[in-house]
Amino acid sequence: MVPGIRRTTVDLSQFPDLVVIYLGMQVHSFHGLKTVFSFGPKIAAAVSAKPDGLLLHESVFYSVYPLHVGMRQYWRDFPSLENWARSLPNQQWWKEFLKDPGGVGFWHETYFIRGGMEAIYDDLGVPLGFSAFAPNRPARGPMFNARKRLGVAGEPAIPTPVPEDAS
Repeated sequence: MVPGIRRTTVDLSQFPDLVVIYLGMQVHSFHGLKTVFSFGPKIAAAVSAKPDGLLLHESVFYSVYPLHVGMRQYWRDFPSLENWARSLPNQQWWKEFLKDPGGVGFWHETYFIRGGMEAIYDDLGVPLGFSAFAPNRPARGPMFNARKRLGVAGEPAIPTPVPEDAS
């Protein structure tokens, strides 16, 4: 061990169902700058409301050009994340985004401590993350929501904010 290095690790045994999600918005046009900057306060307000199950929220800066920003969140479990994602204000954000992406592309990748990963990519110009190396499929039918992409049994506590056949 190198002198002066304080090396630590973590005990995640208290978090057997931990979920980590990375999210990003990539600007495609001048209008997209307005969209990205308008989301900052909305996200801050949603996080400061301390949604049940959110353990930590961190902002992430991916690139200057194209402007690409996002966040990393740690959730106690998938139902907490799923309920938050399907509730207001997220529900309204999704409805608005699917009508008009506002000059941005959006994506998320989700990782589960017990295994499994899933992702969605909307209007991205250049493939990133899993989409850069794995076969891409339309997000329709069973590929429309995270629960179905993961093969998680049961129905969500909150219905999807948009019809599963939405494009």
